[in-house]
Amino acid sequence: QVQLVESGGGLVQAGGSRTLSCVASGLTFSSAAMGWFRQAPEKERELVACISASGGSTYYADSTKGRFTVSRDNAKNTVYLQMNSLKPEDTAVYYCAARRNIAVSTAPQQYDYWGPGTQVTVSS
Repeated sequence: QVQLVESGGGLVQAGGSRTLSCVASGLTFSSAAMGWFRQAPEKERELVACISASGGSTYYADSTKGRFTVSRDNAKNTVYLQMNSLKPEDTAVYYCAARRNIAVSTAPQQYDYWGPGTQVTVSS
């Protein structure tokens, strides 16, 4: 049984930083590309960043490029999202997702497993 568990969400002031973690179990983590998505109230789920199985390839949404960094530690079955210069519009539930493929994908439908999400609230 595959499980993804996010942590690190919370309340942060605008301009601040936060690091999210996602621990995976039940899958061959080193063969799984990973993605971070977010969903704000009344908005569609959108890609934040994704990383290939090896960590050699990454992709960022335009809204997060230069501010967020995705990384992974395959020895710990963990993917991270370092978020800097946070803005109120970054407020959302952040989801970790895994796909049974080594290559990155920007499409949520290409991901096979999802975590329950963690709330990030950025106050102005």
